[in-house]
Amino acid sequence: MGKIKMDLNAALRNDPAAKSKLEVILTYSGFHAVLGYRLAHFVYKKLKLKLLARIISQIVRFFTGIEIHPAAEIDGGLFIDHGAGVVIGETTIIGKNCTLYQGVTLGGTGKDTGKRHPTLEDNVMVSAGAKVLGPITIGTRSKIGSGSVVLKDVPSDSTVVGIPGRVVRRYGKRTDDLDQTFPDPLMKEFARLNSEIEKLNNRIEMLEKGK
Repeated sequence: MGKIKMDLNAALRNDPAAKSKLEVILTYSGFHAVLGYRLAHFVYKKLKLKLLARIISQIVRFFTGIEIHPAAEIDGGLFIDHGAGVVIGETTIIGKNCTLYQGVTLGGTGKDTGKRHPTLEDNVMVSAGAKVLGPITIGTRSKIGSGSVVLKDVPSDSTVVGIPGRVVRRYGKRTDDLDQTFPDPLMKEFARLNSEIEKLNNRIEMLEKGK
């Protein structure tokens, strides 16, 4: 019950629209999904009824649009905001007071065995549409930007954006001068075009001097 209370308090703490515990209990699909996971996890780990646990998780997925494997290890205080399309894989580990937004995938790459899914340490936030893939670790208090694809470990107190994801802030200070409002492939294309334009300008200057 302690973890469930933490989950409930996390919703109240993180969502300004939440007016009461009763509102969260009755209307928040993210809370329903985590509550269903707690039941399925108990059935999976304690009762060893793995098929029943998977059935429970699929029922929860049907009603909430959120898929959490019952074998995942999730500490208290998980807040899933909106939540549609969230997927949490079998060997995922999530620490205390983490936040996930809609469309987040904590998944595998298909190349690993054993521990195949990410570990999120305490107080990690993963923004909408982000994909965190493979047996990597996201450090304490780190933030993953919307739409990012993260394939490598992230140190604590970092902000990660882009495809592939890279650290652009650490301890509140910029570590990358690129404007991250654009996806990485687009930034690379801009850099290539700028280089070509510079070469053309140099050639034009040489031709003009030769006149």
